Amino acid sequence: MTTKYIFVTGGVVSSIGKGICVASIGRILKSRGLSVSVVKLDPYLNVDPGTMSPYQHGEVFVTKDGGETDLDLGHYERFIDVDLTRSSNLTAGQVYMTLIARERRGDFLGGTIQTVPHVTNEIKAHLTDLAGESDVDVVVVEVGGTVGDIEGLPFLEAIRQMRKDVGRNNVCYVHLTLLPYITGAEELKTKPTQHSVKELRSIGIQPDALICRSDFPISDSIKEKLSLFCDVDGEAVVPLETVDNVYEVPLILENAGLGDYIVSLLNLGGHPRDLSEWSRMVERMQQPKGSLPIAIVGKYVEYPDSYLSVREALRHAGTAHDKDVEIKWVHSEDIERDGPEIHLDGVSGIVVPGGFGQRGVEGMIDAVHYARETNLPYLGLCLGMQVMVIDWARHVLGLEGANSSELDPDTLHPVIHIMPDQEAVTDMGGTMRLGGYPCRPQKNTLTLSAYRDEEVEERHRHRFEVNNHYRENLEKSGMIMGGLSPDGKLVETAEVAGHPFMVGVQFHPEFRSRPNRPHPLFCEFIAQSVKTIGKALSSLFPLTQSKRVAEQRVSANRPVQQTAFK
Repeated sequence: MTTKYIFVTGGVVSSIGKGICVASIGRILKSRGLSVSVVKLDPYLNVDPGTMSPYQHGEVFVTKDGGETDLDLGHYERFIDVDLTRSSNLTAGQVYMTLIARERRGDFLGGTIQTVPHVTNEIKAHLTDLAGESDVDVVVVEVGGTVGDIEGLPFLEAIRQMRKDVGRNNVCYVHLTLLPYITGAEELKTKPTQHSVKELRSIGIQPDALICRSDFPISDSIKEKLSLFCDVDGEAVVPLETVDNVYEVPLILENAGLGDYIVSLLNLGGHPRDLSEWSRMVERMQQPKGSLPIAIVGKYVEYPDSYLSVREALRHAGTAHDKDVEIKWVHSEDIERDGPEIHLDGVSGIVVPGGFGQRGVEGMIDAVHYARETNLPYLGLCLGMQVMVIDWARHVLGLEGANSSELDPDTLHPVIHIMPDQEAVTDMGGTMRLGGYPCRPQKNTLTLSAYRDEEVEERHRHRFEVNNHYRENLEKSGMIMGGLSPDGKLVETAEVAGHPFMVGVQFHPEFRSRPNRPHPLFCEFIAQSVKTIGKALSSLFPLTQSKRVAEQRVSANRPVQQTAFK
């Protein structure tokens, strides 16, 4: 079957859920037995979001092949349950960099390089190449930004041309727009949508379907009005009212008839639809048996999208245990200022996610120390594992000033240091240890108990690792290296002996969690956190059990080497 293309554009305002709608369309099509791939077209001139501030762009989602991509790819993977590659995120920066490199090589034989046809041809070639490589029935394409943005015009022109290139019956245009509610008039207004569609039509794109976002129900009369003025079939005007649970969106769009309309328009065949499993999952999310307070201690918590996949992975695992995970966002700098007790009292577990730079790290270390001394379940992700090792080195091994050489290049005890193959790296973008790497859980560890597999693959994004010069003493004192690289040289997970659940991982398991298949490490963390609900910390376990176990191990293996390794 010829690959079909669905292009999703946005109008009126940004941040109304275009990524969620694209992911939902993918889920709807997959429920009919169709194979689906997804692409995000980003008009910004950055080559990728890897060097962009989390405050501006949110998290960087890492694909299995090491692509640093837009966070919307996380939505795509979670909803459609596919593993995408770096090819699923194309930025204007990538397009122009490729064209300029070709021009410098002389590929254009001295010809003038122009937006049309050269830039648009590069965009179209990327889409058709992806379709050929992935061999899928449908490619769903999200065009970032809104119609009318000057930087997005080359992308809109490229998708306009696609209908001519691949055939009119192989392309569907879906436009997502906002129906604002005017309080004074007490009604939803369609005029912004009409102007947005007019702008789209002015560059040659007539939308086949409208998804209309609103905070209030959309009446039939409004749908009829939009159908008339925007020249869209009545059944293709799809209302999408704001919901609390984004995983409801595929069910809403399906019930509104969008799936049937797209299948008919693109002649995709009579595949039976089956969203029953997804429906049961959503129902379970909406009927939890109590809540579970979990603290995320980070340095970017003012902008929760910086930890989007972590939040969703906790939610997935909470659903598996019939709990509504209530996230308490705790800024690590607040812990530095006030101490951990005032900010972490009453939570059932602590997560310290990834991050870069020195700011707020001491607060993360204090949070680790609090979790270890109170036996509160702890899950450390990337930097969250590194601060766990630093806390142990300082307070159990007694290595004063132990640190990461990233955070303190002059530390006498760099228990975390740069990976050898990263020492000569000077470029910032795409140069870290990125993408999927194997990890082998070790026997008799929480890591193996969670995974139940002798080898797993997880996605990485880091330059620093546990310093093997300190590894023997860390292990002798009660820190367990629960997962290693296949050659045994890299510590992938670390655990604390005598603690109910204190696990740090050098990778990012949150990227592989799915709402219908929660990640096993998050599931085990939530399972242990559930046991703390309604109990005073002092009654959970002996207050300093992990410390006593560590001290006993240190005593049994003295002297502990405290040589500085640089």
